[in-house]
Amino acid sequence: MADQILIVDDEKDMLTLLKRYITHQTDYGVATESDPLKALQRFKRGSFELVITDLKMPSMDGIDLLREIKKIDPEISVVIITAYATIDTAVEAIKEGAYDYITKPFRRERILMTVEKVMAWRKVVAENLALREALAGREGGASIIGSTPAIQAVMEKIRQVAPTMATVLITGESGTGKELAAQAIYRYSQRKNTDFVTVNCTALSETVIESELFGHVKGAFTGAWKDKKGLVEIADGGTLFLDEIGDLSVSMQTKLLRLLQAGEYKPVGSSRSKNADIRYIAATNHCLENEIQEKRFREDLFYRLNVVRIELPPLRDRTADIPVLARHFLQKYALFNQKEIADISLEGLQALQSYHFPGNVRELENMIERSIIFCRTSVLEKKDLFGEAQPQAGTNGVNQHILSLPFKEAREKMMELFHAQYIRVLLDKNNGNISRAAEAAGIQRQYLHRLMKETGIMANEFKP
Repeated sequence: MADQILIVDDEKDMLTLLKRYITHQTDYGVATESDPLKALQRFKRGSFELVITDLKMPSMDGIDLLREIKKIDPEISVVIITAYATIDTAVEAIKEGAYDYITKPFRRERILMTVEKVMAWRKVVAENLALREALAGREGGASIIGSTPAIQAVMEKIRQVAPTMATVLITGESGTGKELAAQAIYRYSQRKNTDFVTVNCTALSETVIESELFGHVKGAFTGAWKDKKGLVEIADGGTLFLDEIGDLSVSMQTKLLRLLQAGEYKPVGSSRSKNADIRYIAATNHCLENEIQEKRFREDLFYRLNVVRIELPPLRDRTADIPVLARHFLQKYALFNQKEIADISLEGLQALQSYHFPGNVRELENMIERSIIFCRTSVLEKKDLFGEAQPQAGTNGVNQHILSLPFKEAREKMMELFHAQYIRVLLDKNNGNISRAAEAAGIQRQYLHRLMKETGIMANEFKP
């Protein structure tokens, strides 16, 4: 077993005693070191969860060792033991981040109790970290989910543009995942290990956005009692994400244009310009071309931002992705809310695919989370998802949004919806067996394969 606990004491008898206490009563691995400087080097090479150190030692005292260890790993638990206990040293130890402060002589039970408390705490921290990673969807953050051609084209464009330094403009309706796309560009970029700074152009008022973006100098305005770094300076060397850029005032657009053109900006109240090396990503749910016509957005800024354009499709244009998205959110929120809900019924999935989702993926996510909270069974049913209200439909169960489209487009959407729903029922009845499903439907196996690929359906979703 790898060593999990490092004990540091210049008295070898004390090292032997402490190691015997812990190894005889627990399963934890223990390493010992009599020289604090060597212990520090050992800590750098190892992977310890707890350090127990004496306070008074010749080459380095326990407080200094605590400080150095915390520089390497701020989350590490350190327990200080001493025969020279004073209120001052106890307070100092706790202020520096010690988990506990134990005075000599001590009882074996006191040491063992402290060790178990630390390890229990470390386990909770590890579980919470694992939960956060699970909720993020995968290592590195939340991912774009879907297999329809519309979303696959977006993902391919992201893969192509991410390694470059090109400015990217992400457009799409609210709730389509524009920030998710920006984060994906950042994760696949050459600057993935630098800062990713988000500016919400809607959330910041006109009076504070310039100071938030560019910073200010002391005395620039009432309340500016010291210099303040802006988000642009923080993002220097990294990536700046300008979310909802279409809501930025024209005056701020002018100042932002200078930053994009020359890489220069001035903190509020300063007469000196600063330079910034930044990769820019912007997003908006506005049609900026219309905003330009209405004189609400600068045309020159638009062309600076619109180097690479990524348009995110609304959820109604990729209804075949709804089941996989719904199941992803089911897994995420069932885990988060500690609910044992395994799946969504076929009727529930069909109802989701029939709904037009004006709020797009965000609305779907909220619907699944809300349904999980109130669901009392192991499967989400249609009634859990929609309650008494039903998905908006016409007299024949046709989505009202589809009925408002031009005939050719409406027919294509209805065919996509029919294929997705029909194939799901077919595969569900045949437990994911494609040959049997094709035979039951009276179609060629290759044709069924093609339809499955077009609608993003996997056979293993239906295996018993």
